[in-house]
Amino acid sequence: MEVLLDVAGLARSTFFYHQAKLNGPDARESLKAAITGIFTKNHGRYGHRRIHIELLRQGWKVAKKTVLKLMRSLRLVCKVRSRKRYNSYQGEQGIVAPNLLKRQFEADAPNHKWVTDVTEFSVGDKKLYLSPIMDLFDRQIISYTIGTSPNLELANASLRGALVTLKNGQKPLVHSDQGFQYQHNSWRTLLANAGAEQSMSRKANCYDNAVMENFFGHLKEELFHRVHFLSTDALAAALCDYIHWYNTERISTKLMGLSPVQYRAQTLAA
Repeated sequence: MEVLLDVAGLARSTFFYHQAKLNGPDARESLKAAITGIFTKNHGRYGHRRIHIELLRQGWKVAKKTVLKLMRSLRLVCKVRSRKRYNSYQGEQGIVAPNLLKRQFEADAPNHKWVTDVTEFSVGDKKLYLSPIMDLFDRQIISYTIGTSPNLELANASLRGALVTLKNGQKPLVHSDQGFQYQHNSWRTLLANAGAEQSMSRKANCYDNAVMENFFGHLKEELFHRVHFLSTDALAAALCDYIHWYNTERISTKLMGLSPVQYRAQTLAA
């Protein structure tokens, strides 16, 4: 022992101090348990920033860097988002609207600005498509449809579902890409009848609809890429559950650490 300590240049007292520390109880055991609990409750979809927010709500006083360090030691990894993009552009099939949104993704009240798009999922040799409508006020998915074909009715049904939530005098700007569904007369007629205004991204410019792209990225990584789905029916049910969780529970750092539903309720009550 003495020889090894001399070779290592380590004082005897220092050696026994660290040995006792290693053999003693973990001072952060409770904190690690809280982190693991939050991570597990949210299906492994939270990174260290969201977990830090939840810990503060629970009364913990801890730095974000500490949470990140402990998550790494516990091997709790929230994967980087990725998305296989579905492209519904088929050339000019109807009328292309101007880009009125102009990447101004903030709204100071509900039903002022909506964004939409369609994304594709592969389950074996079958496809499933999701068409959501998002309100930029709180990033809430206010309407969506799921189907096995990216046809006109898929997009139109989600728009009709959103339009029925409008109150008198509300006439949102509705932004999409230049997909054939959004150029079609049936889509434009729905908007016109509601007094809504149409906006489109510039051709091949996904950043003009970045918030919707961001939602799809989270959805794919937090749900689809983590589970092996055996059927499109199973995936459709999981998508419904995810959107409910996203709207009501999933905290957003852009919404003061609240979920979309919580943010809307708190803001409108102020």
